[in-house]
Amino acid sequence: MTEPPPPAPLLHVLDLRFSRDELPIFGPLGFSVAAGEALLVQGGNGAGKTTLLRVLAGLLRTEGGTVAIEGRHADAASRARHIAYLGHLPGLKADLSALQNLDYLGGLHGKRPRQQPETALGIVGLAGFEDAAVRTLSAGQKKRLGLARLWLSPAPLWLLDEPYANLDLEGITLVNRMVQAHLQAGGAALITTHGAYAAPPVRTRLLELPTRAAT
Repeated sequence: MTEPPPPAPLLHVLDLRFSRDELPIFGPLGFSVAAGEALLVQGGNGAGKTTLLRVLAGLLRTEGGTVAIEGRHADAASRARHIAYLGHLPGLKADLSALQNLDYLGGLHGKRPRQQPETALGIVGLAGFEDAAVRTLSAGQKKRLGLARLWLSPAPLWLLDEPYANLDLEGITLVNRMVQAHLQAGGAALITTHGAYAAPPVRTRLLELPTRAAT
């Protein structure tokens, strides 16, 4: 009996390139990320780590190459269904409360079944801050609120840009536990990092981006 072909990787990138003002930032890059796997993206300042995640999320237009999700071209609708992006900026509404932000973003992007915003706030250590306006939160608390939004997302592919920034050791452990649980549930993650704390106990590969020499 012929065995069925293996499933397509959750994310497959081929010959991906990006330039700004005619200066190459990265590429050509080629890599895949399977369900249950984390890819750590490392490189010095200017190597294009943040830019790569923004390209994959569809926030920047690539110069060339292809991005496929589950074997199909990653158009805008597919990226919206499959990708959750956590960037340097929290992407939160400052005058809304923590709970109102999660309700609003859940209405826009959907919510995992059987997951509630109040529960997510407790998971990230923000129990008791449900009614606090985001503008009153510290940088670390805003990062935790962004992690709560991520936890509620139904998207299987997480793009995490320096998720350990502004977090104490407890917060770093929280990120690693969230990534571990997400991968165990069949998701995948791309994580940019300088490498100091990026050690989630999951199946992990490394993508090193070279820093372009100044001209």
